[in-house]
Formats: sequence, structure tokens, C-alpha cells
Amino acid sequence: MAMVRNESVTRIVMLLFFGTAILSLAVHWRLTTIHSPLEPAYGSINDTVPGNKSTQQPVVHKSGVTFISDTPRNTTENNDSLLKIPSVLPGQSPNSQGLSTPKSSDLEVVVRLSDRRTYVYHTGEVIASYPIAIGKEGWETPTGSFRVRDMEEYPIWQHPITGKIFPSGADSPLGERWIGFWSDGRNEIGFHGTPDTHLLGSAISHGCLRMRNEDVRSLYTKVTIGTLVSVVP
Repeated sequence: MAMVRNESVTRIVMLLFFGTAILSLAVHWRLTTIHSPLEPAYGSINDTVPGNKSTQQPVVHKSGVTFISDTPRNTTENNDSLLKIPSVLPGQSPNSQGLSTPKSSDLEVVVRLSDRRTYVYHTGEVIASYPIAIGKEGWETPTGSFRVRDMEEYPIWQHPITGKIFPSGADSPLGERWIGFWSDGRNEIGFHGTPDTHLLGSAISHGCLRMRNEDVRSLYTKVTIGTLVSVVP
């Protein structure tokens, strides 16, 4: 009888020992998990768009177009955030947003979607005209009166669907220049270059207006922040 009791006591002690060990391991694992650092997400909302001489590289969104900037950008906002604030939405008056007026109030950019062309008017006369590609079905280029809201040389593009990043340069889907005139706070639409010049004249983009690189460089020298952009059917 004494031997049976001793065996029972021994088993109880062993169970208590193993139970305590398992509990200690569980507590240690839990504490380690709680105190392990979390990795920051790419494109965090704490990122900011370069304003003056910032060297940060945030994701900035545009039209179906998203691009990353590592150089100072011309913009109407003093504090750009990850999601751009819209300048003028379709159907709104361009003056209702308090945008700055262009240096030349006589300059206007007119986009005729049916012509697949962009015209630059000065004092009512056409001084330049460029062939373009426009938004495809489901990604139509918005019509209305807008103002140029941001401009950039050699933008870096992020695909709006796949998220793939494309470096800047002549072979970039955004080409050598970006001239933005519309935003819904998430995406932006504007003029930009393209290496696929054989697609000009078609409805192929995600809403933006594609141009030859030499043409978008020319347009870039003519406009400024606040230049009027009229998009008509």
C-alpha cells in the first residue's frame, strides 16, 4: 500500500513539474511576441511628398497613375500628403477651388477627345497642337474645366492595379514629363510622355493623356501651375 501511494505522489509531482515548465514556455513566447517590433508598411501614411528639398520617396497617386518622386515638385499645396487633395473635380468651376492664376492668363490648353489632340491657345490663337492617346472604356478621361495642379520631370510610375514600380526615363510608361490637372484624392490624371507612340490616337490609357516625349516636353515649357485646361468630348 505504501509503495502505491509513493508512486501516486511521484506521478503528481512529475505532472506538476511538466505543467509548470509548459506554462513558463507559453508565457515567455507570449511576452516575446508582444514586444517584437512591427515592420513599417511600405507607402505609410506618415510618408510625405517632397515639397522643397525633401529627399523622401513616398508613393503619390495619380489616374490610374501613381508615381514616386525623389526630386522637388511644383505643386499648389504647401503640405502634400500621401493622398493628393483634388484641385477641381469634373463639373466644378476651376475658380471655386481658390487655385492660383497662371502667369499668362491668355494661355489655355484645350483637349478635344474626339480629335485625339491637345491644342494650346494664346490670346485665342492656336500656337501648338499635339496628338494624344486618351482614356479607354471604364477609365475615361474626365471632361470639364481644370487647372494644372502639379508638374514633374522624369516621374516614377506605379501601376494602379498591379502596384509594380517603373523607374523614370524615356522608356517609362510616364515618359519624361508629368503635368497633372485632376485628382479625386486617390488617383490623378494629367499629360505625360510615352514610349509607345504607335498607340497615339487611340483610347488606351487609364484616363491620362499620353503624348510623345518631345511633345510633352514642349507643353511643359508652355504651362505653369494654374494654367487652364479644358477637356471637351
